[in-house]
Amino acid sequence: MAETIAFVTGANKGLGREVSRQLAGKGILVLMGARDSERGMKAVEELRAQGLPVEFIQIDVNSQPSVDKAADEIVRRYGRLDILVNNAGIALDWFSGLELTAEVLQKTFETNVFGVFRVTKAFLPLLKKSEHGRIVNMSSGLGSITRKAEPNSPLPVDILLAYSSSKAALNMMTVQFANELKGFGIKVNSANPGFTATDMNQHRGPRTVEQGAATPVRLALLLDDGPTAGVFSDDGPEPW
Repeated sequence: MAETIAFVTGANKGLGREVSRQLAGKGILVLMGARDSERGMKAVEELRAQGLPVEFIQIDVNSQPSVDKAADEIVRRYGRLDILVNNAGIALDWFSGLELTAEVLQKTFETNVFGVFRVTKAFLPLLKKSEHGRIVNMSSGLGSITRKAEPNSPLPVDILLAYSSSKAALNMMTVQFANELKGFGIKVNSANPGFTATDMNQHRGPRTVEQGAATPVRLALLLDDGPTAGVFSDDGPEPW
């Protein structure tokens, strides 16, 4: 059995795939989760061809039965989990918040907030069996209420209302879980990867996935004296 076992959601492409690659490159067994089995297995095969220790587990974060099945599969195979990276997310509202519909807002929260909650809750029994449990939630600078409220904020304030508010809610969930899990030695933090070029933004971001994955990987590998209940970027702590 591997010394350290990690699970990454949305791992078949983009940041999830790169986080998986970087963790596996450090000798960690990475269970790559994805909704689409064909795409997930393709990503696993590509990383295995590089000699990396990765496996595929099918998971749809929007489906409780799927999430429970994935957790049961990890129990059956390994009996524990050391690192959970909640990476799966969507951004649908690349338009004015005044045009946002309740349906798009609900769909965004379903994945970005409720999906993270489902996975975290289902995997907690596995993480509690680890001596150094770590949870990393993939957030965004757009989830910073402080920076969004600045009079001359460099962040877009007229689009992505659903996405931004979902990431703000995710940050609060990070704090809540972090405080409740301190007694179990589990550290919970949010990662801001920066504006990274992925399918989510039609590859408009100036940062590479290698750069964007650096902070979540660092948080996944925190030592026992590392921080918890924070949001971090490459530059360090970020404002809420």
